Amino acid sequence: MNRNIFEDLFVLEMANNHWGNLARGMKIISEFAQVVRFNNIRGAIKLQFRDVDSFIHKDFIGRDDIRYIKKTLDTRMEKENYAAFVQAIRQNSCIPMATPFDEQSVQLCVELGIQIIKIASSDISDWILIEAIAATRKPVIVSTGGTSLKDIDDLVSFFEKRNIPLAINHCVSLYPSEDHELELNQIDFLKSRYPDNTIGFSSHEYHDWNDSILVAYAKGARTFERHVDIDDGTVAVSPYCSLPHQIDQWFKAFNKAKEICGGPGVQKRIVPEREKKYLDALVRGVYAKRDLPEGHVLHDDDVYLAIPLQKGQISCRELMRGEVLLKAVEKDTPVMIDTIDSPYANHEELKKLIYGRGL
Repeated sequence: MNRNIFEDLFVLEMANNHWGNLARGMKIISEFAQVVRFNNIRGAIKLQFRDVDSFIHKDFIGRDDIRYIKKTLDTRMEKENYAAFVQAIRQNSCIPMATPFDEQSVQLCVELGIQIIKIASSDISDWILIEAIAATRKPVIVSTGGTSLKDIDDLVSFFEKRNIPLAINHCVSLYPSEDHELELNQIDFLKSRYPDNTIGFSSHEYHDWNDSILVAYAKGARTFERHVDIDDGTVAVSPYCSLPHQIDQWFKAFNKAKEICGGPGVQKRIVPEREKKYLDALVRGVYAKRDLPEGHVLHDDDVYLAIPLQKGQISCRELMRGEVLLKAVEKDTPVMIDTIDSPYANHEELKKLIYGRGL
């Protein structure tokens, strides 16, 4: 499976924040795509699809006392408007994503060329919907908020058997989430249990746009999601939604996390020359305790170790018992690589290194 599509991917969840208004949705896409480009981020803008006529039972149409039903009806859009959104997302160099909440909406994903499909936490055991999504063969991201371990195991096994790329987002389904509710150690758990899947973090906290991503990236999360909105004065912005300047801050925190964490932790890092030189300056050199004649066999009580290390001088790293002096060495003078019968003296690269370090 190709997991690279999820690597360092940021999903900006537009949800229903277009409020059924094409112009408002276009403005959201435009403003956030600009922040994505400015920060050189791989960004996806995600929509939510519902076939409203079949999604809500006819007897409950118009029930304003049920928030989910009212918002679904208030934010309803025609297919051609969603198509316009998808086109705008592509034109702004972002990846079009969608969360379909019913089987008809899965087909809309196919029709509009949605590249990645999201399974919401609430649908992680809706197997009729999941089978329809799998039939598209598109990469999938799932959020795990409030679900059981068995449900996650079953879902991972289902997509693995079908060789469909699946990313698993740690998510706390509290809108908004307090910092102490984030449970970021779950990223460790998910990485350990599902080593062949990309693990991500879907975030709903609202106090800070730095700390959680620093921790999540360091723990190994590689795809990230937040709800986004704009404050244009027409509707109230939900506290769990991020504004463009906050997403800009979030992206910058991510880039700082990458800088701090460095390369992938699968092998020993390459030590820069500047660091080597710094450490070489702290290494003790080998000095003669007394006058030592040519042909003398070195023992521990013949020498002492001290700084500074001088160019061409052997250090504590190269000192070996039983080495024979090829030249006499005076008291308190450095024992040089050329004055001992040592394997290091016959290795030109090592000899060059020894002459290139120290004072």
